[in-house]
Amino acid sequence: MSRLPTRTDTPPAKPDPADKRAAWADAAKGVCIILVVLWHVVVKDYLQIDWHIGVPVPGLWGALGEQFLPLRMPLFFTISGVFAANAVLRPWRVVARSRVAGFLYLYALWLLIHTAILALAPDLPTDRATSLLGLLEQLTITPSNLWYLYALALYFTIAKTVRRVPRALVLVPAAALSAVAAAGLLDTPGNRAGLYQNLVFFLAGLHLRPQIERWAATANRRRLVLTAGAYVLALAAMAVAGAQRWFGVWPLVSVVAVAFGVTAAARLGRWPALGDRLATLGRITLPIYVIHMPVLALLHRLLHAPVSGLDGVGQGLIVLGYPILLTGLVIGVSLALHRGLLAVHARWLFALPTSRRPAPRHVAAAR
Repeated sequence: MSRLPTRTDTPPAKPDPADKRAAWADAAKGVCIILVVLWHVVVKDYLQIDWHIGVPVPGLWGALGEQFLPLRMPLFFTISGVFAANAVLRPWRVVARSRVAGFLYLYALWLLIHTAILALAPDLPTDRATSLLGLLEQLTITPSNLWYLYALALYFTIAKTVRRVPRALVLVPAAALSAVAAAGLLDTPGNRAGLYQNLVFFLAGLHLRPQIERWAATANRRRLVLTAGAYVLALAAMAVAGAQRWFGVWPLVSVVAVAFGVTAAARLGRWPALGDRLATLGRITLPIYVIHMPVLALLHRLLHAPVSGLDGVGQGLIVLGYPILLTGLVIGVSLALHRGLLAVHARWLFALPTSRRPAPRHVAAAR
C-alpha cells in the first residue's frame, strides 16, 4: 500500500504480463486486504452475534482467523518494504512530503472520520477515542485501527534515516524489537504491538528486495508445498507448546509465514483467472483499508439484532457462510464509496493535496 495514495484518482492499469514482480506483489496485497477485512468481520461482528445453533462453527471461524495472524500484516509490510526500496533513495524533501507527511495526513484525517462514525456503533468492539485526550493519544503514541498508515510514516522516516547504515545493523535491532514486543516485554496498549513487531518486515522487504524477488520468480509447486507444510507445523508446534509468548518464536513463525505467502502469491500470479483479480484488488487496498471499518460498524449496527434473533434453523443456514458474505459486502461497499467520492472530486480523502504553483510567464508563453 505504500504506493497507493498517489494512484487512487485513476483506475488501476493492467500490469504488464512481463512484470512478474508487480503481479505477485499486488496479488499478495490483494490476499492480505481480504484477510484484514475478514478478521475484522469475524472478531468485531460475527463472534458478537448470539448464535444458538448447537455447533461450534463460530469458534472454528475465530480459530481459523487466528492462524493467519503471523502472515497477514508481516506479509503486507514486507511487500510495502519491497515497493519502498526506490522511494527511500529520493531526496529527503520528497520522502518527507510524499511518504511521511502523506501517510500522517491520511492517518489523522481518517482517524477523525472513524471517530465520528464509530460513535454511531458503540457496541462494535474496537479501539476508539471517546475523549479529546484519547483522540490525542491515538494521534501520537497509541495508534488506532488505522495504525498501518501511522506505521508507514514512521517506517519511512526510519528507513530514510538509516539508509546508509549496514544492513545487519538495521535488521538485527528491528528483529530484536519485534521479539521483545511479541514476548510481552514491552508495554503495548492499543496497536503499539503491531507497530513494534512489523518494522523488521518492512525493513526486510526494503533491504532484501532482490532476494525476495528472486524467491518469487523461482517459486514452484514443490516450494509451495514445503513452505505451506512448514507454516502449518510451526503454527501447530507453537500452539502445542504454548510458545506464542516465548522470546523470538512469533517473529520466527512470521518469517516462515512470509516465505509461504510470497511463494503462494507468486504461484497465484501465474493463474490469470484468479491472480489478475487479486492483483487488481491489491492495487486499490488503500480505500478498502480506510473505509471498511466505518462500513462494518454501520452494518454491525444494522445486522446484529436481526441475526441474533433468528431461530436455530435460520441461523444454521447462514452461520457457515456469513463471514465470507459479509467480507465481500464490506469490500464491495468500500470500493463503491471510493468510486463515488472520486466522482465528486474528493481525492483529498485518499492523498495529500498538492499545491500547484502557477507557471512562470515565459514557460506559459512557450506552451
